[in-house]
Amino acid sequence: MSNVKSTRIVLAARPSGRPAEDDFRTQTEELPALKDGQVLLKILYLSLDPYMRERMKDAKSYAPPLQIGDVIVGGTVGEVVESRHGEFSPGDTVLSYSGWKTHAVEDGESLRKLDPSKTPVTTALGVLGMPGFTAYSGLLTIGQPKPGETVVVAAASGPVGSAVGQIARLKGARVVGIAGGAKKCALLKNEFDFDEAIDHRGEDFPERLKAACPQGIDVYFENVGGPVWDAVFPLLNTYARVPVCGLVAHYNQTGAAEGSDRLPGMMREILHKSLTIRGFIQTEFVETQMCAFSEEMSEWVANGQVKYREDIIDGLENAPAAFAGLLEGKNVGKLIVKL
Repeated sequence: MSNVKSTRIVLAARPSGRPAEDDFRTQTEELPALKDGQVLLKILYLSLDPYMRERMKDAKSYAPPLQIGDVIVGGTVGEVVESRHGEFSPGDTVLSYSGWKTHAVEDGESLRKLDPSKTPVTTALGVLGMPGFTAYSGLLTIGQPKPGETVVVAAASGPVGSAVGQIARLKGARVVGIAGGAKKCALLKNEFDFDEAIDHRGEDFPERLKAACPQGIDVYFENVGGPVWDAVFPLLNTYARVPVCGLVAHYNQTGAAEGSDRLPGMMREILHKSLTIRGFIQTEFVETQMCAFSEEMSEWVANGQVKYREDIIDGLENAPAAFAGLLEGKNVGKLIVKL
């Protein structure tokens, strides 16, 4: 097959603050003919995730920054159109990391075949994919919730936070979710079975959080930072564990934070309370925990012990605006673009 063209969205400029339309550029490219071991994919679904914002900065991080002109990264579900790899045939559905584009040529070794008859293929981008594994590995390896303990989760209505809370409940913990707005808080209690849900946008948020955690906080799963962290930190118990997964409140920040330097006081409390605060990237746990995650999470989802929400947007052209909204908490559940 030849003359296959792919529409793609690339980084046009490094965002300053909230990503803007001018920070992205749409291009069309003609794809090369397949080599042995490669497949041609038609992308069906694209995952939007907060980490992408960090990749747009020209700063040292756990992964190389995107360069101007690079395709925006992202997990994808695609259909095989043509194959020169023995394990894939036209019509197969696969998980790939093709990014913001409509078609892609990929090495077959980088793909994972999906079975649409077992679970919706979009779950490979959410609860049964990277976000679900992030929740599972970070909570169980670092948080280590015990029966009767209090687990607090930030950004709790998102794909990571909602999975964290439900897994903690399965482990016997009492779970308090923090989310933005009454709709999300209702979702946490009525659908995800959290014990309590606190709106961080309320003026009395710190007081309400304290009231919801009368025995303090034993595990805090950090996705946000900012004022949410400020309210949580004084409530941490001795030997509390804090898996640090993300800091979305700071991703659009330009320059140093305002206010006095509170680091010495925080370090003193870390010492006095023997706190464990550990940042992590989910890839570090793949070798040791992915098999267990795939088995356990698939079973939990199948029997309804772990529920999930998906927020699906139509059209690749709408990805930039949807992504900007994601960083402001406008989505409910896993944000996915349907191409």
